[in-house]
Amino acid sequence: MRRRQWRWKRRWRSSGSSKRRTKARREAESRCGCDARAPMKKTAVIVGAGHRALLYAGYAKARPDELAIVGVADPSARRRELAAREFGLTPAQCHVSAEALAAEGKSADFAINGTMDHQHVATTLPLLEAGYDVLLEKPFATTEDDLWRLVAAARHLGRKVSICHVLRYAPFYAAIRSEVEQGSIGEIVSVQAVEHVSYHHMAVSYVRGKWGRKSYCGSPMLMAKSCHDLDLIAWMKRGVAPATVASVGSNFQFRPEKAPPGAGTRCLVDCPIEKDCLYSARKHYLDHPERWAFYVWDALEHLDAPTAADREALLKGDSAYGRCVWKCGIDIVDHESVAIAFADGATATLSMIGGAAKPSRSLHLVGTRGEIQGNLEDSRFVVRGIDPRPGREFSERVVDLKIGGDMTGAHGGHAGGDLRLVADFLRLLRGEPPSISATTIEDSIAGHLLGFAAERSREQCRIVSVRPAVS
Repeated sequence: MRRRQWRWKRRWRSSGSSKRRTKARREAESRCGCDARAPMKKTAVIVGAGHRALLYAGYAKARPDELAIVGVADPSARRRELAAREFGLTPAQCHVSAEALAAEGKSADFAINGTMDHQHVATTLPLLEAGYDVLLEKPFATTEDDLWRLVAAARHLGRKVSICHVLRYAPFYAAIRSEVEQGSIGEIVSVQAVEHVSYHHMAVSYVRGKWGRKSYCGSPMLMAKSCHDLDLIAWMKRGVAPATVASVGSNFQFRPEKAPPGAGTRCLVDCPIEKDCLYSARKHYLDHPERWAFYVWDALEHLDAPTAADREALLKGDSAYGRCVWKCGIDIVDHESVAIAFADGATATLSMIGGAAKPSRSLHLVGTRGEIQGNLEDSRFVVRGIDPRPGREFSERVVDLKIGGDMTGAHGGHAGGDLRLVADFLRLLRGEPPSISATTIEDSIAGHLLGFAAERSREQCRIVSVRPAVS
């Protein structure tokens, strides 16, 4: 009898201790704002080990309980080695192409595809065939035919494909979309979006960089840079098809006839006016070595600690970033304005201006009951409501998200949107409800079709119809 009683007491004490531990764990989780119960861990392979793909893959470092990187495919041995060092990959886990990776069968839950724009469809199709879901950099296609090829493959194979429209995950835009869904301003009548691309961003990416020639990257400026903004416009008007679009733009500034008198071809080699030039490679890159470092100093990544002399020698050599901005031979616009009409009669405008002193993105929505107006870099917006009562005109509520840091991507991150996107994709793979910002390939079709139509309009100098987002 005493033995049975002792066992009963031991079980009771053990149960009480377990309950106390559970309560303590819940309290600790509440304090840190997390859940100690780890979600199902997923695995990923990197396809195209460039800056963007490695940034998304970095989620595995931040949350190793949720994600592990188990392979890489890239034609560059240097990029493969970099990814292998970063994520502890063996030679057997490194491949020269997406096709070679896919040929070995599915080795991870999904692929992070960060290849160049014109390679997105060709590299994603074999991954889908091999059984991979895909997190794909934007724009996901550079032609309408390729867009529908990829969409059809994802539908037929039943694969999950999400597009990296990271600005949907910036708290600024996510909060505005939430206000729209709640009906804060009624039905949207007008959307005005403005993007000022800074002079240093314009120079590094779209003049000296890989996106300066459509003939190389496959995308016009509007799709390479403002694909985000077109997606945001379509997202704000979600459920309403864009009907027509008109667009104008040109390369006003970055052409040989605009070069200062006497300008050379390479800033640090043959340019007598370099010291007075606003676009001097010395001023942009040697004086700001951390800004856009992942592009400018890419060729020095094999060095543990590159010196100032190493950097200067690179710019004096054959680096694209040492070239005169007026003599790079770009074939894209440096500014463009787009006007959109939706099927319900609403309108939207997007102005993209490259070469601004200060980078910024602003958004102004006007609805039937009020308006929302704000600036991404300020991380705040104002919600105004129509108020016709005596002594009133409108109500006003300020939403201040109090988020700072890099909003442009100059140092990586987009206000935390990059890693929030990865977290949301993992939720989708686990079968959990995704966030309000989720961008499946189906969600991304309308914004891409807008971009293709706007480019046709600009080239043909006419209003064009936007093709339906169904096929």
